[in-house]
Amino acid sequence: MRLGDEDPSSNFEDRTGQRGGFGLGGGGGNMLGCLLPLVASRFGIVGVGVLLLGYCALTQFGGGSGGLLPSAPTTSSAPSGQSTLDPAIKDTVLRVLGSTDRRWTDILAASGKQYQPTTLVFYRGGTQSGCGAAQSAMGPFYCPTDKKIYLDTDFFQELSQRFGAQGDFPMAYVIAHEVGHHVQDMEGTLEQAHNLQARSGEAEGNAVQVKVELQADCYAGVWAARDQNLLEPGDVEEGMRAAEAIGDDTLQRQTQGRVVPDSFTHGTSAQRMAALRTGLQSGDPAACAF
Repeated sequence: MRLGDEDPSSNFEDRTGQRGGFGLGGGGGNMLGCLLPLVASRFGIVGVGVLLLGYCALTQFGGGSGGLLPSAPTTSSAPSGQSTLDPAIKDTVLRVLGSTDRRWTDILAASGKQYQPTTLVFYRGGTQSGCGAAQSAMGPFYCPTDKKIYLDTDFFQELSQRFGAQGDFPMAYVIAHEVGHHVQDMEGTLEQAHNLQARSGEAEGNAVQVKVELQADCYAGVWAARDQNLLEPGDVEEGMRAAEAIGDDTLQRQTQGRVVPDSFTHGTSAQRMAALRTGLQSGDPAACAF
């Protein structure tokens, strides 16, 4: 990607030097799903996926096993208070975030709306969010309570090595997807989804969550389409490989050997690729139906 001309966002917090995580499984740890007033949406490829359906439902890779996963220890090797954030990753993430701020400001201004930028929190291992405990095993997520994105950048290593989604565009796709959830929050879509889930059974609630995630994928494509100068040859293919690798059906097949459609929370590989492609080809958020 051509990010050199993009000014980095200043809307971030670096908590990577904090010691001690907030485990979901340990004593005193908050159960994230029980604390959310709205849907907490995640990019969703690792660890604990959280849905709010009037109760707490925590599943691995969006479906399969019930119960809580073990707490992951914090792996910071620096003294408390000293950042462990890779400068190159920080630069890339914040330039992407700055770009999303500018694109969505323009998009919403065209319809007479004002964009309020989100804040991105870098952390390592665990931290506290407005939605309760944040843990690296959850993957990146957006918390509508405090309007912040939470990211342990070790996620990018897993995205590249475990799922074969290499390159800088998959990283940008992750950030733009979470910003898409922030846009949904501003539009009232997350509250609408929460209300629908509150009246639904588990399978129907999961289907609502899939729609939320696919729209965020589409919004990520809209962002990239709005500034074609960002894209280099091969970027779109990188994004499609990432979307394919993290579909619910692909992940379930890899982790549990079978596919359970009723438990999908993010959409199949085909659906995620199609949603991203729709945004990239249209550049129009109106094409990203919920």
